[in-house]
Amino acid sequence: MWDLYRKNTRRSILLIAGFVLVVLAMGWFFGYLFDGGFIGVPIAAVIATLMTWLSYRSGDKIVLAVSRAREVTHDQEPRLHNIVDGLCIAAGIPKPKVYVVEDAAPNAFATGRDPAHSSIAVTRGLLEKMNRVELEGVVGHELAHVKNRDTLVMAVAATLLGIVVLVSDWTLRAMFWGGGRRRGRDGGGGGAAVFALVGLALAILMPIIAQVLRATISRQRESLADVSGVQYTRYPPGLISALEKLRDDQTVVRSASRATAALWIESPLQREQGFFGWLNRLFDTHPPLDERIKILKEI
Repeated sequence: MWDLYRKNTRRSILLIAGFVLVVLAMGWFFGYLFDGGFIGVPIAAVIATLMTWLSYRSGDKIVLAVSRAREVTHDQEPRLHNIVDGLCIAAGIPKPKVYVVEDAAPNAFATGRDPAHSSIAVTRGLLEKMNRVELEGVVGHELAHVKNRDTLVMAVAATLLGIVVLVSDWTLRAMFWGGGRRRGRDGGGGGAAVFALVGLALAILMPIIAQVLRATISRQRESLADVSGVQYTRYPPGLISALEKLRDDQTVVRSASRATAALWIESPLQREQGFFGWLNRLFDTHPPLDERIKILKEI
């Protein structure tokens, strides 16, 4: 288990480093486009640092607000609080704040920058459709995300992805409205045409590459959270049964979006079929449920 954790951590560090390189590359290109040389690199670094800090400090509050989560007391949801209390002792972490999302779809997520500043949210549908051992499996999975600091890693990845998309949009707009200062200085010759093609390719491909990196980070951490979660409950069949119910339930979480999809235990979005389903799975932030169930059955 410890080897799996270290391997996952190394991969996540490498992927975040890849994210940073993509951000800096986009910053360099944007600066080059406007004849600023390498000035775009430190500007991109400063923007990335500020936005990551904002995400670090307030990202959990934004996610909870967007998801329409409501904090609940022990008196309001005693079963849920009792499960969280017991599993926090097993995991050796402080108890997070507990929220409920009034939605019929069974799902759950965790957020927060570290175990001392974390929250766990479950939907009304999850509380109604899961028995106690299944609910324990889901809560154990989410507490594993908290203990492994997956919520922080995913917040950083989402922030960097947003920066890449933003700079890419700026670049495309600049090229559309004249190609920036450098194109004007080059006079629109063959060199400028080649540069424009390269820039267009970068502006289109970089957000796709960044999205693939983010999805890869998320998929790795989902698998680790499954394994860690059943260590806390000491009962793999509970999470297995919960994942089977999630697989068979096609209800969509109404308050979910692509920006927060990676945080939920299972993708809360509509599952497309056919070619578009295959295309969506290419960027899916979760491993297939059947694959996760298979791994747990082998424990």
